[in-house]
Amino acid sequence: MSRFAKSPWIIHYDASSCNGCDIEVLACLTPGFDVERLGVVNTGNPKHADLFLVTGAVNEQCRDVICNIYHQMAEPKVVIAVGICAASGGIFRECYNISGGVDSVIPVDVYVPGCAARPEAIIDGVVQALGVLEKKQKEMAALASNLDRTQYLHADKKDAPEILGLQKTAYQRESAAYGDDCLPALKQTLPEIEAEFDHPAAPAAAEPPVAPPPAPGRTVFLKAVVSGKIIGSVRGYAVGDTTYLSRLIVHPYFQGRGIGRRLLEELEKDFPEVRRFEACAGQKSERSLAQLQKLGFQEFKTGPGPVPITWVYLQKERQ
Repeated sequence: MSRFAKSPWIIHYDASSCNGCDIEVLACLTPGFDVERLGVVNTGNPKHADLFLVTGAVNEQCRDVICNIYHQMAEPKVVIAVGICAASGGIFRECYNISGGVDSVIPVDVYVPGCAARPEAIIDGVVQALGVLEKKQKEMAALASNLDRTQYLHADKKDAPEILGLQKTAYQRESAAYGDDCLPALKQTLPEIEAEFDHPAAPAAAEPPVAPPPAPGRTVFLKAVVSGKIIGSVRGYAVGDTTYLSRLIVHPYFQGRGIGRRLLEELEKDFPEVRRFEACAGQKSERSLAQLQKLGFQEFKTGPGPVPITWVYLQKERQ
């Protein structure tokens, strides 16, 4: 954590401000305040940033940009809303094209009030953000040290919001591979995922329609839980002698530690009556394809998906 405290990297985005707050952010970098002498670095690459500083209200044109920047940042990360517009929409909040403050599209950790926010207040907000960042870092480290105590449990409807949030985080890397947010997993809404719990006879929301609607039966959601936090999930449903698997997700911070493999193994145990398992992934989803192939799945066909995706279908016979 000492590297963050001594040299936090910040990415600044002007959502739709009047530039009053932006000028004050710039003032923090000028000789009068010179935060760079304290190790604060202003970067233009979200993959290098620890803190996401946003000024201005969120409008329809920039909301996707904000989400894209946020999801490209590595965990842990902290969002700072600078100025009253970023906090609540300010005087523009009733405008037809304004969504509101930054927290209307991404979670915000620190609010810096003001119109415009003074440089001293912005610097104080960064200091507070470093405290939040340190807390998040410790929480992630604590989870990582307890992975040997990971529980693989059945999820229920109350887990839907947390699973959906994890899903949208986990699929960002694949979205970047396509240069588009066309993946259905990123477009799924909370009511849609809750419907999968409410109507177990309906097909799970797999990426493509991999199977006809199942007869009345069950859709199984599994979750990987560490210290009460869901860090992985998978779902599946059976049609005849085949179980269709979808949305195998693991938090990026915990990938490569065998959690996805265990989720698939546990899900297979939930369907002892079937002899075949089928899954699919986009042709550029290299990590997912490699993981499935490592577990014995073999490609047997491809099919079109939303442009620019081509689905790759894989299957495995029960041993």
